[in-house]
Amino acid sequence: MDHTTVSPASTAGLTLTSALRNAVSRWGNRTFLRIDGTDVTFAEFDEGVGRLAAGLRARCGVGRGDRVAVFLRNSLLCEHTWFAANRLGATWVPINTEFRGLGLETAVRLADARVFFVDADLRAPLEESLARCGSDATVVVNGAAAALQAEDLYLDEPVPPVEVSGSDLSALLYTSGTTGRSKACMLSHRYFVSQAAIAVQDFGLTADDVLYCPFPLFHADATALTTVPALLLGATGAIGRRFSASRFWQEVRDTGATVFDFMGATLSILWKADPRPDDADNSVRLAWGVPVPEWAPEFERRFGLTIVELYGSVEASIPITQRWDQPRVPGSCGRVTSGFEVRIADENDHEVPAGEVGELLVRAKSPDLMFSGYHCDPAATVAATRNLWFHSGDLARVDEDGNFYFVGRKKEAIRRRGENISAFEVEEGIRQHAAVLDCAAFGVPSDLTEEEIKIAVVLKEGHDASAEEIWQFSLDTMARFQVPRYVEIVAALPVTPTGKIEKFRLRESPFTASTMEFEPPRVAVS
Repeated sequence: MDHTTVSPASTAGLTLTSALRNAVSRWGNRTFLRIDGTDVTFAEFDEGVGRLAAGLRARCGVGRGDRVAVFLRNSLLCEHTWFAANRLGATWVPINTEFRGLGLETAVRLADARVFFVDADLRAPLEESLARCGSDATVVVNGAAAALQAEDLYLDEPVPPVEVSGSDLSALLYTSGTTGRSKACMLSHRYFVSQAAIAVQDFGLTADDVLYCPFPLFHADATALTTVPALLLGATGAIGRRFSASRFWQEVRDTGATVFDFMGATLSILWKADPRPDDADNSVRLAWGVPVPEWAPEFERRFGLTIVELYGSVEASIPITQRWDQPRVPGSCGRVTSGFEVRIADENDHEVPAGEVGELLVRAKSPDLMFSGYHCDPAATVAATRNLWFHSGDLARVDEDGNFYFVGRKKEAIRRRGENISAFEVEEGIRQHAAVLDCAAFGVPSDLTEEEIKIAVVLKEGHDASAEEIWQFSLDTMARFQVPRYVEIVAALPVTPTGKIEKFRLRESPFTASTMEFEPPRVAVS
């Protein structure tokens, strides 16, 4: 297969289990995964999955309808657990390895799994959460002596897969939890296969590609948009341990990556690194992700690659993409993908005219292309899918030609003196300063009612800039209504493992001894 034959329509009958079977029959000796410093062929991966599935069934009693949860960092074992669970008709539940305390307890309770896999150094917090939940689930430990070790479950005789349909659940993936408590999204086999097929088709992926992802396997980028496209194409998925700016390009070279993905501030962090004469000496031809900044053309020239953008979420899949074979429309995240309907709507779900900002609503034209609801949370499911549209919580606009433009998170819009301000746009503006590595803009209490804008700024290593200098830069380069009243230089921003800023943590202590206040600029009132 190549990108011309892999499409949502052509893969409609596949499940992850049948896709693996097809891959083994066609490309058994090709490298499927480059992970843990080793290359694993499709045939080797399938054998490991079958042996682990045998142990899960024989020693843990896992069967159809059960859940297998993992508290594991990226590893071959983590990938095996996903496909082994699915081979038995069970659902895979990867839990964010940064979760602790109440967040981990909530995830564990939602998973309600028969088995939990855990890395040895993460065992204590997991078992504490299991105890608080009153769970008697089996715990399988990776990397240390235990009553049941992961290696003990790889039996000699692989088991054949049970029959599943595209509508059967493959996994529960948790939302990022940047604006509230994480929810568990129910995702079908069809969801993963169709989303991967969109990526193959719209990003022009081929069997010769090495798809590199440095983000966790509890995220769709590493699963639906890296592992599964490789599975459908006979390509290679290279899964890194985590994103590291200092190691990124070396890992790209070591893995032979031709495609990588980015999210949050990762592209900006790579761009802010001091230029090197060998920047373009890499194997990458394409990078995809969000957001794509204004300086993307300079990034492309510097590193010798092409950037494409998309819009997506765990719930909505990727209903908007910027195709690899079409010119970039500056500022746009793309056009509607085949198989989806998208509209921009007001607070009553009525479509707004082109050019106006509203909430981005999505629905699929056929079953199982999007999430199947929030696990054990019917109220949240009904609220998110009211009036037969998924409500993304994102603000966007669309032009007359059907190009969509992301404006910001609805919950992150800052209401200042009657003006709705996009935190996303403020952050983009501040990041243009040569000394700024990253920043977060958020609303803080105002003595004028509503909110004022505060920015928390991280400086590049070896660079120095005062809060006043950053504020003056915003005054000189940004719209008056976007200029922050408060600026704080911080050592780091609280982020999820995928690089998304946890603004709720910044709002918990909005003013510190390091917060600098400036005279708010006068904004003309129309």
